[in-house]
Amino acid sequence: MTIEIKIPSVGESIQEAVLAEWFKQDGDSVAKDEPLFLIETDKVTLEVVAEADGVLKIQVLEGETVAIGAVAGTIEPADVADVKKAPPTEPEKVEVPVGQKEPEPTPTAAPVSSTPDMPAKIDMPTIPLSPSVRRLVAEKNLDVFKITGTGPGGRISKGDVLLHLENAPAGQLDTSSPSTGVEMPSTSSDAAMEVRKPMSPIRKRIAARLLESKQNTAMLTTFNEIDMSRAMAIRTQYKALFEKKFGASLGFMSFFIKACVEALKEVPGINAFLDGDDIIYHHYQHIGVAIGSERGLVVPVIRHAEKMSFADIEQAIVDYVAKIKKNRLELVDLEGGTFTVSNGGVYGSLLSTPILNMPQSGILGMHKIEKRPVVVDDEIVIRPMMYVALSYDHRVVDGKEAVTCLKRIKEFVENPERIVLEV
Repeated sequence: MTIEIKIPSVGESIQEAVLAEWFKQDGDSVAKDEPLFLIETDKVTLEVVAEADGVLKIQVLEGETVAIGAVAGTIEPADVADVKKAPPTEPEKVEVPVGQKEPEPTPTAAPVSSTPDMPAKIDMPTIPLSPSVRRLVAEKNLDVFKITGTGPGGRISKGDVLLHLENAPAGQLDTSSPSTGVEMPSTSSDAAMEVRKPMSPIRKRIAARLLESKQNTAMLTTFNEIDMSRAMAIRTQYKALFEKKFGASLGFMSFFIKACVEALKEVPGINAFLDGDDIIYHHYQHIGVAIGSERGLVVPVIRHAEKMSFADIEQAIVDYVAKIKKNRLELVDLEGGTFTVSNGGVYGSLLSTPILNMPQSGILGMHKIEKRPVVVDDEIVIRPMMYVALSYDHRVVDGKEAVTCLKRIKEFVENPERIVLEV
């Protein structure tokens, strides 16, 4: 029985999606639960897998916008597909009278590999590539073995190819086919070194939300710095035991999320939303964690962080990272956050101003840990320090509340025991 492959629903508010990439080609054999294609909406990306073994028939091409529930292709059972294939015809046998020689086969012209108007077809290396990636690699005449794949199972995505092109030094792009050595025309013009790439739905959404936040909030940022000595010492002391017991590594994000939970309890305005002329205060802490992905920044939400242990928080983060890498993040994972934590320090950022994630009224920006001279008890000492930034909506939160909240976060992280004792 032929199985229809439909565009899945990812949330009530989403009516259409872009079929971003096929991982298989028309007519390929597929196995149950094998990823078939990737869809993008303005909020999430999601892989669609095969429901059964069979042969794939593609009906919607890459880059097309399709309605939720539309049929993108079908899977025909392998036995049905084999029946539909025409059986190979055997060459007609000619009987030759005894004593006569068989006629010599008529020579056929060798296939013409190229003409002045049509260059020879360049064979691609035997690496599984989606049709869009294969076209781009052939068009730019690239050696796929030099491209690092970041997709599922190390698969090379279109973004990986574009990144390879952007990072290639000027004038050093591949100019000959890795398999045939056919020289390709080169040019030093600026236009030849440019790549035009349409914005993905997620990137469009990110851009719109950031612009909306800047235009529709009275955003202000307060800064402080945190001595990470105590947190680092505790992490070093208990990291191995923690991972052995809970199966997750002890990171600094759990320290900060626990510190934010306690600080937000004391300063509820930072954890509130503005709704018209009303302020909605939340007596729970749903903490969004900003995570960078290949297709853009996403902010999955750790719900009821106030009820979670360090291990629960670390495991939740690990689970979200795995879902993002496998394109399994769902819309429900992104909804309901009341406060956000963003760690630019993992990319080397020393100091930045985070932008509010509307309708939230606060976001904490973490940064890199750097040894600096500081004064402690009237003596100059070297300590591992981190700058932190708290952006807030001044329409909801006064400066005194924001400064107090960030100061409490600082105190909790510098003395993690206070998180446990809630003092």
